[in-house]
Amino acid sequence: MGKLTHFEDGKPRMVDVSEKVATLRSATAEATVLLTPEAVEALQEGGVGKGDPLSVAQLAGIMAAKKTGELIPLCHPLPITSADVRLQFRPEEARVHITATVKTKAETGVEMEALTACAVAALTVYDMLKAASKGLEIASLRLLHKSGGKSGEWRREG
Repeated sequence: MGKLTHFEDGKPRMVDVSEKVATLRSATAEATVLLTPEAVEALQEGGVGKGDPLSVAQLAGIMAAKKTGELIPLCHPLPITSADVRLQFRPEEARVHITATVKTKAETGVEMEALTACAVAALTVYDMLKAASKGLEIASLRLLHKSGGKSGEWRREG
């Protein structure tokens, strides 16, 4: 198990990355929103009074990736070079599948930005559809892949 880098002498700290080389880094995460029959119906009928839930959630995810350094303590603000957030409505499975791939050329990785993009997109789907049903569930927020930096490439198995 690796050393926890955000603590020193039991106190939180922002990791010093000033000596690291800026490299191309990428991370992909996913989340799933489990829908009720009422929410599936609302999406199939073209959305809700607030607008198209999936388009609004996509934009919210992109914005969240850019704001991650402001939302997560000790997370470095990064120059995001790309944030690709995609939502797939799968009515036969009663779910919305969300993926986010974030890229930067920086001294530290973008795993948190990809995860934050998925989390906020999922929360936005919930917010947009809660009038149809409060029984929605956000599930399986997880990192799928990361590349770049000293630790190189990592990919979730299975």
